[in-house]
Amino acid sequence: MRLSNVIGGIAAAGLSTLVAGQVLAQQALEIIGQPEPGGMGFQPSATELKHDIVWLDTMINYIIGAIVIFVTGLLIYTILRFNRRANPTPARFTHNSPLEVAWTLIPIVILVVIGSFSLPILFKQQEIPVGEVTIKATGNQWYWSYEYVDEGISFDSYMIGSPASGGTNMLTPEVEEQLKAAGYSKEQFLLATDTAVVVPVGKVVVVQVTATDVIHSWKIPAFGVMQDAVPGRTAALWFEAEKEGIYFGQCSEICGQMHAYMPITVKVVSEAAYAEWLAKAKAGDVILSQAATEAPVQVASND
Repeated sequence: MRLSNVIGGIAAAGLSTLVAGQVLAQQALEIIGQPEPGGMGFQPSATELKHDIVWLDTMINYIIGAIVIFVTGLLIYTILRFNRRANPTPARFTHNSPLEVAWTLIPIVILVVIGSFSLPILFKQQEIPVGEVTIKATGNQWYWSYEYVDEGISFDSYMIGSPASGGTNMLTPEVEEQLKAAGYSKEQFLLATDTAVVVPVGKVVVVQVTATDVIHSWKIPAFGVMQDAVPGRTAALWFEAEKEGIYFGQCSEICGQMHAYMPITVKVVSEAAYAEWLAKAKAGDVILSQAATEAPVQVASND
């Protein structure tokens, strides 16, 4: 889907002004949800769902750590206590019923405890609330299309420099200029898109996910959400962002040759900035494709 409004004849000299006006938050937003080189932990949590996931992961790691320490201790004790030198005459018994009952019941109790905490978190993710903002995300080879269901706005979102949009997936000076014009740096290459999904902070956002060709997957790690996009089916996910900022995600289902080049950019802005962006987008006074070029910007309807 392409934005139904056609925006053309914009001179390069005035392009930066329109881009800045398109989303008040573009220049003020902090980049929060971004992978870091050598990073070992989760990205910062930006939703209640992600807080739950991090808490559950930490709790399970404590349980796993205690089991590893216990089993390692038993192994060391057994090696030292029952080796041939320390115990030349081994015992002849073959069964120990209390011990066998214990090592059967204890793992069951541990699994029940883990399940009692993990299932409510899973249900919270899968029980889709009524959305204050509803967006339909459609996966394509290899870009995303978005439609604000209740607002009549739709657009395509390509990675800046993506081969699917005529790029070469290389960080060339031209691509670096496009990143800069869109408010990013070269560190956001392979992450930033020419058009971002814009949502208001503190509002329930429901994303309807589907695909046109093969299976894709819409994922934002900082939000704790991921949903496969299956052709012919519509699934849903939801989130409520707690902090304004820019968050990056990726298609997380191998979908073909350029799977690595269809990232997702979500900008969480204030309610006032969102309302202004929405009004300008409806009026056609805003550039939804933010990758500035010297040529006139033209966003056409689907053919």
